[in-house]
Amino acid sequence: MMPRKDVFLASVVILIWGVNFVAAKYGMEVIPPLLFAALRFTLVAFPAVLFVRPPGNGWKTVVACGLTMSVGQFALLYTSMTYGMPAGLASLVLQVQSVFTVAIAAVLLHEIPTRWQLAGIALGVLGMAFVGWRFVAAAPLLPFVGTVAAAASWGVGNVLTRRRPPRSGFSLVVWSALVAPLPLLALSLLVEGWDRDRHALAHVTVLSLLGLAFVAYLASMAGYGLWNLLLSRHAASTVAPWSMLVPVIGTAAAFFYNGEKPTAASAVGAVVIIVGVLLALGVIGPRRGPREDVPDRAHPPAEPAGL
Repeated sequence: MMPRKDVFLASVVILIWGVNFVAAKYGMEVIPPLLFAALRFTLVAFPAVLFVRPPGNGWKTVVACGLTMSVGQFALLYTSMTYGMPAGLASLVLQVQSVFTVAIAAVLLHEIPTRWQLAGIALGVLGMAFVGWRFVAAAPLLPFVGTVAAAASWGVGNVLTRRRPPRSGFSLVVWSALVAPLPLLALSLLVEGWDRDRHALAHVTVLSLLGLAFVAYLASMAGYGLWNLLLSRHAASTVAPWSMLVPVIGTAAAFFYNGEKPTAASAVGAVVIIVGVLLALGVIGPRRGPREDVPDRAHPPAEPAGL
């Protein structure tokens, strides 16, 4: 189990990310998704990169994290949301990253989850199915698949972070953000077009700017900074299940901001998710022996820690 301090940090991350999808939805009402993502990571990188020390886990890892957790995840996610993926369902489906993260970490890092962790993750996924079944039936196929691909890209980035832990989670967020703006801007110009981007920037609203600021400074800099910090301290199977609580917060956020009332099935699903996460984290269930959740020392970096 995590110490109380890290449990508090994980709870802060989940609270921020639960509201994040509502904020992104408001931002993309005016700004096209790929341009929105490019602006997000531009704000994350500048001017912070001028004042934050490099993460110290090698430039290859920094670039790979930027391509997976930033470019890949958000290009797929925001495009899927624009082409019909509801924000609530997107927040739900994206959390299958916990399954991808645990599976990839088991193969590449030999971090084998316990059977109780697997049972908790499976129960959490079942709860997410309860919450989202009514949306899944009506969801367009390609945006749904795109969101699953975004979750897989995030899972790969999680394992890269765990494989070569940075000196601080915040520094990795800032420096890896440097990788994202140009590829995302190029994709925006190619897919969305210069005219659409120019029109959006000329007619930007206060609400869309507030949404952009939330996802850049809270969801990215604070949220992913703390998330990367937790991954550097604990096994992937200990950290990843926390994200399954995001749909619970997201449902509450949708109710307060948009008046979306949860169904009885959603309420049951939320309870199942919480029980599954508590089981995966060892809060409930049988007592376990001590587990050493430390950075992977068995696989030292194969590259100099230049960044």
